[in-house]
Amino acid sequence: MITLWHNPRCSKSRQALALIEEAGVDVSLRRYLEDAPTRVEIIAARDALGLRTIEMMRTGEKVFKEMGLTKDSPEETLIDAMAAHPILIERPIAFGQSGAVIGRPPEAVKALL
Repeated sequence: MITLWHNPRCSKSRQALALIEEAGVDVSLRRYLEDAPTRVEIIAARDALGLRTIEMMRTGEKVFKEMGLTKDSPEETLIDAMAAHPILIERPIAFGQSGAVIGRPPEAVKALL
């Protein structure tokens, strides 16, 4: 089973979903823009990814700049920002038994299949 933090409007997210489905793996979709992850879930995702918080953020989003965030902002500030504005979470993120990956490129999800 793969859990995919999914944005159906994102081509990379749709491509990652298609790769998972083509592999015949069960997938659970979480439309994270509508069902925003909590701080605890964001921290767990960061830890599963093995990344720094900034590395799982969409720094080009307008709200990133509007909030005055930078790559040097404190981890807690970045986590709070993603919890309040899930559009800041890089997409898609796939979670499986062996860990998690950001699906950029979409083929990255194959590591979990």
